[in-house]
Amino acid sequence: MEIDTDVNYRVWGRDNIAYGPMELPALVNWIKQGKVSASSWIFKEGKWSSASDIAELKVLFKSKLPSAAAASADALGIQPGMLRRIKMLADVDEPMLASLLPYMEVVRVQPFGTVVKQGDHGDALFMVLEGEVRARVITDEKETTLATMGVGECFGEIALVDQGPRSTDIVANQASVLIKVSDQALRKMFAEAPALAAPFMFALTRVIAQRVRLLTKHYQDSIHFSREAAAAAGVK
Repeated sequence: MEIDTDVNYRVWGRDNIAYGPMELPALVNWIKQGKVSASSWIFKEGKWSSASDIAELKVLFKSKLPSAAAASADALGIQPGMLRRIKMLADVDEPMLASLLPYMEVVRVQPFGTVVKQGDHGDALFMVLEGEVRARVITDEKETTLATMGVGECFGEIALVDQGPRSTDIVANQASVLIKVSDQALRKMFAEAPALAAPFMFALTRVIAQRVRLLTKHYQDSIHFSREAAAAAGVK
């Protein structure tokens, strides 16, 4: 791999200050000193990325992973720091993210590809790592989009808990990379690493709670709209 030595980098520090510009040797030295971790944000060529997502820096972090996590990272083609894109995992520390990798699968979906179908048995949570998907229903041969989910969002959290049927189709709007956690993987996590499963379930519970609050608000808004419409029409 050829590395452009003329590229300058900026580092978003833990004190919320951007440092730089600096050249690659200086950045490597910061990594060795522990000033930059795999999840640190690095500015390069017009965009911010986590350090572990930058090609020339990946090798500096792989060796720091436990052997099982390193093997999983290689097999999945992702690094722990990439999981910080997922909202429910944004506050999880680096060692725990690395420990989660063996219990995850990567699902790659082509544009317009179907991830799950309405009525299918549900047994997994999906998190959007790259791309975008939509939830849809087909009524009288017409499609209605219920929600669009981009990077960081998730779906299937209820199915992971109760394994009920899928309530909608999930279709990719563009080429997407999803992280899948199945019921089987979650049970294995509880059996092998309960200390890891507990914070994961806490994060999942927060997602479910936020979803319930949002649905409640939508329901309240719809009632309010219906009453205002009825009042405007003079209906008692």
